[in-house]
Amino acid sequence: MTEILERISTCVEFGKVDIKSPYPPAMKGEEGAFELTRHALDEGISPGDILEDALIPAMSKVGQKFSRNEIFVPQMLMAAKAMSSSMTHIKPYYLSGETKRRGTFIIGTVRGDLHDIGKNLVSMMIEGAGWEIVDLGVDVSTDNFTETIEKHPGAVLGLSALLTTTMENMRKSVVELRERFPGLRILVGGAPVTEEFCRKIGADFYSPDPQGAVEYLKTLV
Repeated sequence: MTEILERISTCVEFGKVDIKSPYPPAMKGEEGAFELTRHALDEGISPGDILEDALIPAMSKVGQKFSRNEIFVPQMLMAAKAMSSSMTHIKPYYLSGETKRRGTFIIGTVRGDLHDIGKNLVSMMIEGAGWEIVDLGVDVSTDNFTETIEKHPGAVLGLSALLTTTMENMRKSVVELRERFPGLRILVGGAPVTEEFCRKIGADFYSPDPQGAVEYLKTLV
């Protein structure tokens, strides 16, 4: 890895967004992921190399730290913000088709549930792993999921629920979507969701943390 890719990776891992960002204090006044990514592209480093050699390894470290309770949601959100600042320079290359994504991941919080922090963390981690994210937001109906899946053949789906009262809506969505799209890969998550519930409703995968979802998606590529 070149020096600039190492610096980008460090910025993302520790949440250094740009030169104006005061966080983390040890890197105050230094260029962040935003500026360094621009420099890397100007030096002729490909968007794919930046993603594969800097962003993905950094977000993987962040996910592993989070899984081990070495960092918490605020640090994870800062890392994701730094990753997103880097992605602002890289996304145009994906939109033009010059650089390819690993796949498309559709995600949403199920009908009746307005919680989005967990969903947003998963989205950021999976985007940092090289996937295109289609985030449908909260209170998403089965029909909305269906329409989006039809627009993105071959996509993987993630459903989130944070309330025990909305787990039934998750079950209904999975059952209906499984019937309509037999080959669809469905991931589920959220505070009340368990491995047993995942199997019971016919979903493919459950993880208590975002890194587990990232690791599962690696097996599909």
